[in-house]
Amino acid sequence: MVEKYINQVNFKDLEDFKANFKINVPDNFNFAYDVVDEWAATHPDKKAICWVNDLGEHIDFTFKDVKEQSDAAASYFLSLGIGKGDMVMLILKRRYWYWFAILGLHKIGAVAIPATHLLTKKDIVYRCNSADIKAIVSVGDKLITEHIDDALSECPTLRHRISVGPDVPEGWGDLQKGLKEAKPFVKPQHVNDNEDIMLLYFTSGTTGNAKMVIQSYTYPLGHIVTAGYWQNLHEDSLHITLADTGWAKAAWGKLYGQWIAGACLFVYDHEKFTPANLLQVLQDYNVTSFCAPPTVYRFMIREDIAKYDLSALKYSEIAGEPLNPSVFNTFYDITGLKLMEGFGQTETTVIIANFPWMEPKSGSMGVPNPAYDVDLVTCDGRPCEDGEQGEIVIRTDKRRPLGLFLGYYRDQELTESVFSDNIYHTGDIAWRDEDGYYWFVGRNDDVIKSSGYRIGPFEVESALMTHPAVVECPITGVPDEVRGQVVKATVILAPEYKARANDDLVKEIQNHVKRVTAPYKYPRIIEFVDELPKTISGKIRRVQIRGEAEK
Repeated sequence: MVEKYINQVNFKDLEDFKANFKINVPDNFNFAYDVVDEWAATHPDKKAICWVNDLGEHIDFTFKDVKEQSDAAASYFLSLGIGKGDMVMLILKRRYWYWFAILGLHKIGAVAIPATHLLTKKDIVYRCNSADIKAIVSVGDKLITEHIDDALSECPTLRHRISVGPDVPEGWGDLQKGLKEAKPFVKPQHVNDNEDIMLLYFTSGTTGNAKMVIQSYTYPLGHIVTAGYWQNLHEDSLHITLADTGWAKAAWGKLYGQWIAGACLFVYDHEKFTPANLLQVLQDYNVTSFCAPPTVYRFMIREDIAKYDLSALKYSEIAGEPLNPSVFNTFYDITGLKLMEGFGQTETTVIIANFPWMEPKSGSMGVPNPAYDVDLVTCDGRPCEDGEQGEIVIRTDKRRPLGLFLGYYRDQELTESVFSDNIYHTGDIAWRDEDGYYWFVGRNDDVIKSSGYRIGPFEVESALMTHPAVVECPITGVPDEVRGQVVKATVILAPEYKARANDDLVKEIQNHVKRVTAPYKYPRIIEFVDELPKTISGKIRRVQIRGEAEK
């Protein structure tokens, strides 16, 4: 399938990839028709999804199955008066109906808005009124349906509440029944142009309400690099990206690029993350490719991985947060697999990554995706020299890369704040070494300025993670009258060290950091906690920790 969209599939080395990779974009591209239905036509029995849950249930879906179910979803949505340009929110966790519903929306030109089940009434009201949401398709969990019901009176555009059950509340539509009873689907005469809005993601910023990121119908093609060359997938791959479908990481790893590459999606539908259970399903189902945030790997390596047979696992990737070298090295020592880090945003596809032809450097994000014109610039706009810190930017004067978002929906001012002079500003700080590898420092607003020094949180976290007592340790800056800011570490201790959570252990950890990295970077404040504020995707909410410290 991928051969249809790129001039050259196989590359002899990284330089060949950089020089010759090119995506061909057809007119009116629609992933649901041009990829999913095409697989169903040419390889109807090819496995598309292997779905298992934490109750022991297991269902396989072929591309023929997915086409038929997404056709039924499209027909059902049309019967409700949902059509081209209408906004539909999907709160479906990892239920397999997510794939049927989102493809059904693509087939009728509606806009899909994936969302987390952790939304409150306030969140739902804000989203419905900001984007004029017409329908919500949700899991049947009592709490989320109650939040949606409570929000209804304040959401004038919300016409349909649809549940996948098993219990369907009064006044709600029944998606399962709707699919079974749907009339034969007839494709609308004109579904989409390439620049129409296909996806809208609400993504939290450091201040204010969530931003509305919009992606066009060509966005899936941008994930050819994500799946085919960062995750190194092919037609025999069984790949899992550990992410809830409410986040953009699901688009990165659970749908578009993977099916263009012909891989089968492995979906582990679980309510609570347990490292041992995850390792068991990786073993039992012979998963070949695995992608997760660093937090997941940190907990995995504290399990007895050696007792699980992971011989089928050939490739492991990491994204969502920077990778600490200690995690990279420990995982490699246990499994023999080198973690291939990738970096990007909800606003993009993968921007920087480790690719198959290169040797990953522990702690480095890798090199730029050749589909993007990536650069590092100083605060005054000058291109950085090697070794000099600067903001990661994407230049768009020569071409606008596939996968770069269209802008922030209904917020021209915010859009213009990140686009200037044909440059997209990511807000992320990094430096580049003499081999062209990029190294993450932190968000613009996360970099700590202390006594004239600029301190990147990630380098301090990496130093802390080499101490055996430390499981997790986000670094933030705390206001200080003398130094401007001082470094604070919020630490979760390993179980065997919790009884030692005292001043002596604080001093021991501080001295350890002084030995591992430059002494001025050590955390002057260390707080031991039992848990950290996180998003459902596992990212640590540093903005919340920073806000609590400022209060």
